Amino acid sequence: QVQLVESGGGLVQPGGSLRLSCAASGFTFSSYTMSWYRQAPGKERELVALVTSTGGTTHYADSVKGRFTISRDNAKNTVSLQMNSLKPEDTAVYYCNARHIRTFSAYWGQGTQVTVSS
Repeated sequence: QVQLVESGGGLVQPGGSLRLSCAASGFTFSSYTMSWYRQAPGKERELVALVTSTGGTTHYADSVKGRFTISRDNAKNTVSLQMNSLKPEDTAVYYCNARHIRTFSAYWGQGTQVTVSS
């Protein structure tokens, strides 16, 4: 069955770094655009970053540009989000998302909590 399993969340001080990983299984990973979304308490889920199926193109929310980097490894069926210079406003549950490049069918992970606080 389809699985997206996130890891790497936790508590970090402002200015610190975390690396999130998402391990995918049960579908043809290389046929999917992969994204990271986040949802803070009381707010809507928002797109943080995406990477196209080949890894050739990335897109970032303005709020994380220059601080976050998304990458994927199609040989290992993984997608990662390197988060640097973290701010308290980055606190949220981060979700991994896979969306088929043609049908747009999508899968979600269960999320991993990131808390930025001193």
